[in-house]
Amino acid sequence: MMTSILPEARDSARSKAATVGEALAAAAAAYAARNPQSAQQYERATEVMPGGNTRSVLFYEPFPLTMTKGEGCRLWDADGHEYLDFIAEFSAGIYGHSNPQIRAAIDAALDDGLNLSSHNLLESRLAKAVCERFASLETVRFTNSGTEANLMMLATAKAFTRRDKVIVFVGAYHGGVLTFGRGANIVNVPHDFLYAEYNDLDSVRRLLDENPAEVAAILVEPMQGASGCIVGEMGFLQGLRELATAHGALLMFDEVMTSRLAPGGLQAALGIAPDLTSLGKYIGGGMSFGAFGGRADIMKLFDPRQSGALQHAGTFNNNVMTMAAGWTGLTQIYTPDAARALTTRGDALRTALNARFEAANVAMRFIGIGSLMNLQITGRPVRSVRDIDASMNVFKDLFFFYLIEQGIYIARRGYVVLSLPVGDPEMARFEAAVAGFIERYGLLLPRGSQPAS
Repeated sequence: MMTSILPEARDSARSKAATVGEALAAAAAAYAARNPQSAQQYERATEVMPGGNTRSVLFYEPFPLTMTKGEGCRLWDADGHEYLDFIAEFSAGIYGHSNPQIRAAIDAALDDGLNLSSHNLLESRLAKAVCERFASLETVRFTNSGTEANLMMLATAKAFTRRDKVIVFVGAYHGGVLTFGRGANIVNVPHDFLYAEYNDLDSVRRLLDENPAEVAAILVEPMQGASGCIVGEMGFLQGLRELATAHGALLMFDEVMTSRLAPGGLQAALGIAPDLTSLGKYIGGGMSFGAFGGRADIMKLFDPRQSGALQHAGTFNNNVMTMAAGWTGLTQIYTPDAARALTTRGDALRTALNARFEAANVAMRFIGIGSLMNLQITGRPVRSVRDIDASMNVFKDLFFFYLIEQGIYIARRGYVVLSLPVGDPEMARFEAAVAGFIERYGLLLPRGSQPAS
């Protein structure tokens, strides 16, 4: 429910900055002043790591926070500040910090030995749970990350179809060496990629027509996560299934992020069966994990009983900690009912936040599905990364620093993720923080009331 603020309180709470740039500079300066220990830790890190960083997404100016502890849906930084965790390890931390059931499963696995140098009792148990959960996976193989899973999917598609080209989408992120924010990227692996436009079926059709019998696969996220939670339209995704089948290409869904959005992944909610699927993040119980699987006739390429089988290495593909944590998480904690409940909770939060923006006639909206959402500075529909104006990111930066001040931690790009420990009190606090942000900076925020998709 909206709460009223007395005029004198409202005036005192408003920013005195004349421009959004001035407001951001003041917010960043206040952030730096509040966090001297994080600043010192960052300076020490710069002595031994380039830019003090070993994971690019975690860096932001003037310096990133150093977190020292997590519990449930809360984090503590090096300066002793407590935060509500609304990023949840960029969707990997669905169980919160140190979930007791997950921890007990890991402890039990360690009791029998860390590295067993062989098949173990846990890997087939997790594989069975994964295949039962995701109907299009007839068989599955494990990796150490979603990036590895997508790399293996690409190799599998090329080997199975005996073709070389792969259609990907501008704005896509499939891992550290499969990044297509605006197209090609120098760090990407050198596959023969063809670049299509997300939610534009004609752009895919043209590429297929221009490259007859040359496209091995279409690789797509049913919702583009890293580029801003851009939702794939039903007609677009269904059309990809039809085009792939018609042209003898494989349809590959990257559900590393989106598999959490329905009991059987977003593909189950859409009613679309891809040929291959990649998984990761939470399915390893919050541990290092990835997986790829799908049709048995395709995955049979890896059957070591066959002459000429494809090789797939990975010392820790079946490590006992991940196998134990993953099975416990998927079967005991993130059950189908829990998945549906978390998605409903996320949809409710996104609706409530957007109602705040709309009531204030502010052109800011959260887009996404369920427990994954991203702030966008527009009142218009966002169908692809082309619809996002990077010059407006100053407002995302201001929002980020305001939430940090209020004890709420999200990604600086406006990415918000719910974990299971997040409940009604935490969501109410987030909504109140958004109301406070509008109250303080309302005169500086872009105006417009046309709703986003």
